[in-house]
Amino acid sequence: MKRDSIEQLISWKKNPRRKPLILLGARQVGKTWLMQEFGKRHFKKLAYIRFDQNKRMRASFEQDYNIPRLLEAIQMDAGFKITPKDTLIILDEIQECPRALTSLKYFCEEAREYHIVAAGSLLGLYEHSGTGFPVGKVDIYHLYPMSFGEFLKATGHELYVEALERQDWRLITDFASKYIDLLKLYYIIGGMPEAISTYLDTHDFEQVRNVQQNILLGYQRDFSKHAPPEQTPLISLLWDSIPKQLARENKKFMCKDVQETLRMRDLEIAMQWLMDAGLIHKVVRVSKPAFPADAYRESAFKLFFLDVGLLGAKSKLPIDAVLDGNRIFTEFKGALAEQYVQQELRATSDAIPYYWATANSQTEIDFLVQMGMEMVPVEVKAETNLQAKSLKAFCKKFKCPTAIRSSMAPWFVQDMPISDDGSICKLINLPLYAVSQMMKLPH
Repeated sequence: MKRDSIEQLISWKKNPRRKPLILLGARQVGKTWLMQEFGKRHFKKLAYIRFDQNKRMRASFEQDYNIPRLLEAIQMDAGFKITPKDTLIILDEIQECPRALTSLKYFCEEAREYHIVAAGSLLGLYEHSGTGFPVGKVDIYHLYPMSFGEFLKATGHELYVEALERQDWRLITDFASKYIDLLKLYYIIGGMPEAISTYLDTHDFEQVRNVQQNILLGYQRDFSKHAPPEQTPLISLLWDSIPKQLARENKKFMCKDVQETLRMRDLEIAMQWLMDAGLIHKVVRVSKPAFPADAYRESAFKLFFLDVGLLGAKSKLPIDAVLDGNRIFTEFKGALAEQYVQQELRATSDAIPYYWATANSQTEIDFLVQMGMEMVPVEVKAETNLQAKSLKAFCKKFKCPTAIRSSMAPWFVQDMPISDDGSICKLINLPLYAVSQMMKLPH
């Protein structure tokens, strides 16, 4: 497989002001594979330490923060001389040795010439629990499930990715039906590397679904293993409620969908735990499309899963319903489409999506994204229905110069009148399979 994240790691390697790097991301998104592949491709030597399986190195890091001594220990464990320019040091499952996490501060201050990459489960939690997270002394990179483009490359469709990256809309439109079929396949398989690998090996959707269910069970076990015991039941209830939350036309998070008696204050810690673990993402409502967006945050929000394939597995969505467009699947199409769009935005850009809605949620814009000096409204349509009443009303209200409607319809641009004085909004119909290009569009 190929991960686009390799390019970010290469940039990190070349940066003369480089600090130790921490890869943040949920379990099973491919952090270990990425670090090892990066080491194999771009370094002569690779010193790999996995703290949950290496008591000797845990003991070494727990003694003190003497960097020369720690480097000696790493050399002895690896069995070769560590040379700064051509050796990558990987500290995996670092959450099993909190003092190793803290040691990155001292590597940064005393031995920045060494290339050190760390990763582990639930690292975000340590920043909140006071165990010495090296704030300001590390570079951080977020790794997400494989994007649709990475999925296309893995399945042998690199030319389709190249056409998207060139934004060759005429050629893309000619092959629209193929892109749509591949996107539906991605909806089922998602971006978890093991699920994609299983599909490539077997082409058996049931085996893919088994892999997804096992990943979900692993997350469930993490709730009991890592979360505060008093929060575990709430975390499970919240986690189980997300498909129901997304199945509603109004996807605003509702406490009653978790449990009728719960209030937001009851769920705050559980929700933060799931977000720190990388298992859910919050999209906050704003009152208007203005900068800075956080200044216009409101209390309402939507929650999404980390991966569209896992959402389908968690929902026990029949695979044939996605492939064939079965009518019983109609209401959930919107949930998959929105899940995919926000997931793709996070994986392919630094965009932080927000959303907008009236107080009664009668009118809603699925996402707002910052593009240059604009907050651009994005409406998501699961199929080719191009009615956009909410989008038009929003653009008229806020005099938006640009708007995006993402659907299964092909690319086109039209001028949409937004006032009686002749003002227009440039409405871009961006195919769902081209969402990766959203932040690269001229505007």
